Amino acid sequence: MSSTDIHEKALNDKSFNEKSQGADVQSSDVLESGDAHALPHHHLQRHLKNRHIAMISIGGVIGTGLFLGTANSLAAGGPVGLLLGYVVTGTICYCVMVSLGEMIAYLPLPGGHIRLAERFVDPAFSFTMGWNYWYNWVIILPAELSAASVLINYWISSTRVNDAAWIAICLVVVVGINSLGAGAYGEAEFIFASIKVLTITGLIILGIVLDLGGGPNHDRIGFRYWKNPGPFTQYNGIPGVTGRFVSWWAVMTQAAFSFIGTEIVAIAAGEAKNPRRNLPKAIRRVYIRILLFYISGVIIIGWLVPSTDPSLNLTANNAAKSPFVIAINHAGIKGLPSVINAALLTSAWSAASSDLYTSSRALYGLAMVGNAPKIFTLTSKKGVPYASLGLCTAFSFLAFMGVTSGSGKVFDWFANMTSVAGLMTWFGISVTYIRFYAGFKKQGLDRSKLPYASALQPYAAWYAAIMCFTVCFFSGFSVFLKDSWNTATFVTNYLPLILFPILYIGAKLWRRDPIVRADDMDFFTGLDEVEAASYDEPPPKNWVEAFWGWLM
Repeated sequence: MSSTDIHEKALNDKSFNEKSQGADVQSSDVLESGDAHALPHHHLQRHLKNRHIAMISIGGVIGTGLFLGTANSLAAGGPVGLLLGYVVTGTICYCVMVSLGEMIAYLPLPGGHIRLAERFVDPAFSFTMGWNYWYNWVIILPAELSAASVLINYWISSTRVNDAAWIAICLVVVVGINSLGAGAYGEAEFIFASIKVLTITGLIILGIVLDLGGGPNHDRIGFRYWKNPGPFTQYNGIPGVTGRFVSWWAVMTQAAFSFIGTEIVAIAAGEAKNPRRNLPKAIRRVYIRILLFYISGVIIIGWLVPSTDPSLNLTANNAAKSPFVIAINHAGIKGLPSVINAALLTSAWSAASSDLYTSSRALYGLAMVGNAPKIFTLTSKKGVPYASLGLCTAFSFLAFMGVTSGSGKVFDWFANMTSVAGLMTWFGISVTYIRFYAGFKKQGLDRSKLPYASALQPYAAWYAAIMCFTVCFFSGFSVFLKDSWNTATFVTNYLPLILFPILYIGAKLWRRDPIVRADDMDFFTGLDEVEAASYDEPPPKNWVEAFWGWLM
């Protein structure tokens, strides 16, 4: 039984037909109800090709969290603490993605997991997920803009040219790309992500060469920094095993910031061509990217840069540099640090562009299901949700806080807020999948016939849900250590965690909708459009097309 057969089975089912008559005009289907059309309106359009989806999924994995944020993680956790933090967070990320992939490959709806939460949990949970996700991406946008100015400070100190100039230039580029539509965004992301992949691949190869003594100074480093200053730091001077454990845990929140964004493919699903083919393919390769780019990358960083290097301190604006650039400087290679820093700058632009794209689509999705004002459903003839784009752009001006506080410090603040909000999004995706799994089983549908299905379920989703909540709950532990209270750290870590239940309880009291029963879950509305947009790819004509098809 294929997914088409599942659909036909449902259409012939009496209970489904009865439910369709009354329930199809719920808020999850406002798109068809006519409310959204009270304003001049055009739908999102499927302009994203398979290579765009492939590179968007890669771009979501590689960003300033790896290139820049690892500086704080290495200083806090040491090389082994850094590695373990990224390994554990990588397992969480993978479990979230296989959960999301199964749902979104079957139902690639505009709004992604926000729409799915309403179908499989309840409207209040969708409301909470949507606003949390929007908050996540409008906050990460100024973080990436701040990161861009930090990278430019490598060449030009903020004492010479104010960071506001670089933030403004980056913002103009990002808004310009997004104003041209999903197709232009996809092309830009394809180029930017290609640069990222080439950069991180080159840095990993270069790192191995430098570690083995192949640099100009011929210094064979090996595992020197694992021995001195040591594999772990003694966090905040805490002695013994406790200090080393805490140093590892301190990496977890920042590592989450690095991985947050892999779920962008779900938001892009509503604008993806041939979603039944392209989305599962992107999801299946997530683990390769985690291992190849992140785990390999942090191993290289731990080999080449001691955790005590003063340049790792991002709050000191003039010393803020990527660990990769620090390593190349230590090796005595002239000129290359500037080339690498320029590549990392394009990474910040790419990440900021993705942030604006995702936040605007999240707000559009919220408006389409009645959880945001209908004005945010306004779209141009090219499918650009310009009202949503305008509001999200306004929040990017928070990056100018770095003018007085220092862009490195502002980057840390927003990174903390984004990490916790992102983890709560992952928590929500996992809970949605648990309900999806229960409903699919209850209604007697065959998961093995889905476009994508993981053998790890439902255990992967339960693991991800528990770990996401645990990491969030203990994310701001450092402020409770002796003489370590920091109001900014407490607020940025715990505000998103506190907002999640407040939003859910408030929406529950306001909407008074019950949790969707497994028997009543709607697995079929919208499948007609999805199946109409899906098709078999033509066979490759030569080995070049075959290789390109395998790669993308």
